[in-house]
Amino acid sequence: MFKSKKLTKFKKIRHGFFNRQGGISKGIYKSLNCGPGSKDKLEDIKKNIETVCKKIGCNKNNLILLNQIHSNTVHKIGKIPKKKLKGDSLITNKKGIALGILTADCAPVFIYDPVNNLISALHAGWKGAYKKIIPITLKKLASSGSNFNDLIAIIGPCIDKRSYEVRKDFFNKFIKQKKSNKKFFNIKNNKLYFSLNNYIADEFLKFGVKNIEIIKKDTYILNNNFFSARRSIKKKLHDYGRNISVIMIK
Repeated sequence: MFKSKKLTKFKKIRHGFFNRQGGISKGIYKSLNCGPGSKDKLEDIKKNIETVCKKIGCNKNNLILLNQIHSNTVHKIGKIPKKKLKGDSLITNKKGIALGILTADCAPVFIYDPVNNLISALHAGWKGAYKKIIPITLKKLASSGSNFNDLIAIIGPCIDKRSYEVRKDFFNKFIKQKKSNKKFFNIKNNKLYFSLNNYIADEFLKFGVKNIEIIKKDTYILNNNFFSARRSIKKKLHDYGRNISVIMIK
C-alpha cells in the first residue's frame, strides 16, 4: 500500500493506494485483485476487499465502489446507496463512508478539502480525463462549499508516459481539443507517448488547484507490482486484476 505524503499529515482521513500484494487470489490475479469485473473467483475478490477495509479501518459494508464507465459522471454520497452506482467520481463529507476506485493503468485520483472536510475519489483514464471528469468534480465540490485554493489533489499510481505508447489518431483527438495539449506527448524512436498524470495535473492547475502530488509509480512496470491492463494484453493474457485505492473520513 502506498500513501500520499500530503494526505498523511491529516489525521481526519485515512487513505491508501494498493498494488497487487497482500491478497488470496491465484494465477494471473495474484494476489490482491479487488475487481468484481474480472473473471477471478468472486469469493476471493470479496475476501481481498475485506482485507483492504481492515487496512483502511472501515466497515466492509461502508465501502462504495462504482460501476466505472469511463464517464464524467459524479455522485455526491450522503448515505450508502442501495445499488451500485454508474459513474467515475464520488464525493462525500460523511464519516465512515469509504470511497473506492478500481484501476489497471488508469489514474486513481483523491481530492481533499481540509477546511470543509470533504473528500473525493475518482477514476481518470484518458477517456474520463478527456471528457473533463476533473473539472466536473471540482465544480461539484465548489457547489458544496469548497474553495479551489484549499484543495489537495493526489494523482495515484497509473501508467507512466514512458510506457504509454499511443496512435496518431489519439494524438489528433487531444490536439483538436486544445493545441497546447501537444506538451503531454513526446516522440521517441518514431513512437508517440502520452503523459496521463501530467494531463490530469494540468486540469487541476486550470482551476487554481496548486497543491498537487503525483505518485510516480508506473503501473505497467512489472517490478512495481500493480495490475496492468496494457501489460496483460501485451502478454496475451485473457484477463487482468484491478488495483484498489480507498479514501475515508474517520
